[in-house]
Amino acid sequence: MFIWLFHRISGVSLIILFGVKILTGFFLFTKDKKPDWALSLHRQPVIDVLILILFTFHSIYGLRTIVLDFGYKKEKQLFRLSNIAATVISLALIYLYSIIS
Repeated sequence: MFIWLFHRISGVSLIILFGVKILTGFFLFTKDKKPDWALSLHRQPVIDVLILILFTFHSIYGLRTIVLDFGYKKEKQLFRLSNIAATVISLALIYLYSIIS
């Protein structure tokens, strides 16, 4: 139940966060004066880190769902494995993000 709920909430959150990134990016590519709110919101590291974490967990849980649909029976083991994989990938992506920015 937790993964089902998290998968739905993370999907909606990703749509909103990507929408914010696209909208602020649109304001930054205009030739007129760029609004300060768009610049500060577009370069907000909290939003970038949230996108990385939510995207990683959402995609790993999606892969978990596909594996379960193919008939894999050990759901608890797959839950632990998917959480470990998503955490490691998220930490690696956050580390790479901190190096790049």
